[in-house]
Amino acid sequence: MKLLSVNVAMPREVQINGQPILTGIYKEPVAGPVWLGRLTLAGDGQADLTVHGGEFQAAYTYPMEHYAHWEKVLGAGNLPPGTFGENFTTSGLLEDEVCIGDVLRIGEARVRVTMPRLPCFKFGHKIGQPAILKEFLHSGYSGFYHSVLAEGYVRAGDDIELIERDPNGITVRRMLGLQKLGEGDAALLSRALEMKCLPPLLRRDLQARYAPDEF
Repeated sequence: MKLLSVNVAMPREVQINGQPILTGIYKEPVAGPVWLGRLTLAGDGQADLTVHGGEFQAAYTYPMEHYAHWEKVLGAGNLPPGTFGENFTTSGLLEDEVCIGDVLRIGEARVRVTMPRLPCFKFGHKIGQPAILKEFLHSGYSGFYHSVLAEGYVRAGDDIELIERDPNGITVRRMLGLQKLGEGDAALLSRALEMKCLPPLLRRDLQARYAPDEF
């Protein structure tokens, strides 16, 4: 497992449907070591802290393995790292293998996998496909967020090591299904809600599904 690129950007204003909107989605690769703090990477920022950034979304990972799929869908050439607004472009970390709660070592830092990423309208605007959000969500190629357990420097080329597997064994893909795709059963939902490491936002989404007539 490898960190291929570290991508950061401070929020900037763009025009969306004739309105000025602040966004930090235009991430670009940076060379050399980058400090990963408790809440964000040095030189990085988020415009809307209600849905991005903070303790449970300090960094966002997206697998390079998905780039070929989206290049075909978008009819694009080689998409650069950071296209999906991710801080970490990686290889060897896929949503149907990585579990919520897993602890990873990346460079000097230790991070925990916290939740899938849900696409927003700013992403659709960035790639010039406002209607792609549903397709992105249902693809299962969500990427995932991290909380930071130990701060440290990270840089492109660092190895990524799984140092603790969450015993619940709920993959990012299965959690996405529970959270937004209407998948899973009552037993899996109950098991997910028992996880102590769930971010408040994810817990609220799961609790909203927790009704007997849902299953």
